[in-house]
Amino acid sequence: MRLVALTYGTEGDTRPIAVLCRALMDAGHAVELFADVGTLKSAQRLGVPHAALSGNVKEDLKVLVSEGKGVNATVAGLARIANAQAQSWMQQTAEAASDCDGIVVSGLAAFVGLSVAERFRIPLIGAGMIPISPTRAFASPFLPPGKLPAILNRPSHHLVNWMLWLSFRKATNHARKRVLNLGPRHGLWTGHPMLYGVSPELLPAPRDWPANAALCGQWLEPADSWHPPPELQAFLEAGEPPVYLGFGSMVGFDRETLWCDLARALAGRRVLVNPGWAGLPVGPLPDGFLVIGDTPHAWLFPRTSLAIHHGGSGTAHSACRAGVPSIVLPFAGDQFFWSHQLHRLGVAGPALSAGNLSLEEMQRALRFAGSREARHRAAMLGRRMSRENGTAVAVAKMEAMLAGRGGEQEG
Repeated sequence: MRLVALTYGTEGDTRPIAVLCRALMDAGHAVELFADVGTLKSAQRLGVPHAALSGNVKEDLKVLVSEGKGVNATVAGLARIANAQAQSWMQQTAEAASDCDGIVVSGLAAFVGLSVAERFRIPLIGAGMIPISPTRAFASPFLPPGKLPAILNRPSHHLVNWMLWLSFRKATNHARKRVLNLGPRHGLWTGHPMLYGVSPELLPAPRDWPANAALCGQWLEPADSWHPPPELQAFLEAGEPPVYLGFGSMVGFDRETLWCDLARALAGRRVLVNPGWAGLPVGPLPDGFLVIGDTPHAWLFPRTSLAIHHGGSGTAHSACRAGVPSIVLPFAGDQFFWSHQLHRLGVAGPALSAGNLSLEEMQRALRFAGSREARHRAAMLGRRMSRENGTAVAVAKMEAMLAGRGGEQEG
């Protein structure tokens, strides 16, 4: 089969889709990936054919993170990013996908992909790391966790999905008319398959989902496909397993203050610092801190004692799969949801505030993460998750679905 994969977001959004594309290629399919230019390193490393979508998610994300963490701010920010590029994305996707056998859509480009699939009558599968299919099991991941009564869980998914659609609808319909000569879309697409690179160990599979929605397990590239630079290898061999500290693609926060607070709390420990998109603070880091570049979590995290991160779905999964506790400082979107899941499982304390972090809170979180109970729970969770092969599960399901054996698709 010839497939087109379409996503737009941070590296945490693009990387699992690139891994999925590589696995589909290894199964004999031809795949081309479209994503933000700044997030395509994983596709390059894996040898996945790719092209850049217009836009600059790094700059857009600075505004989104700085505006706040509420659902209204998140929806408005995401819509602003996607609406500015809707026509360009639709043109690129239509040119690439008009004669393909299937489209895989994820992230902010989903409505574009759905429109192109509708125009050319191409089978489509939704994919991602955030479970958005309505369920009674938990509330929408974009809402503050633990705030709604259970009876509102399923309606909350419909509400947030509709808020997103209403925010995207005008630009999407304009692009549909200009690029695809399609009439306006008034409602959400329903019935297409949805696959999630989410572990059932981290989030139990909802019993009320349809057959064509599934948690596959995390989508991971092979750990042996990457080799560390000599400086990192020497650091790891020189002492006890270090702490990992990194916030991935997060930008737009008070970098100087947060790094200073964390450096003070972690003084005297061995720490691997991944500056990510935010970059490093001004001035030297404490002794025992080593700055590293982009390093696959699947390789690195099993060699650490603790992961301090932002709570993105991929990072949270990788820490759990590695069997190490976490300290989570969520910034926006679904990161609060994943922080809540780790706390529920007893492998992380309550979420900490990246904008108002106290030394006492950080020391309390370090004590919890270093406790025998937290380390035991993390190790047991890691053993269970290590038995999963989410990538293989996803490929098998996609092949069945695209062959017409995995559930109907509706308009």
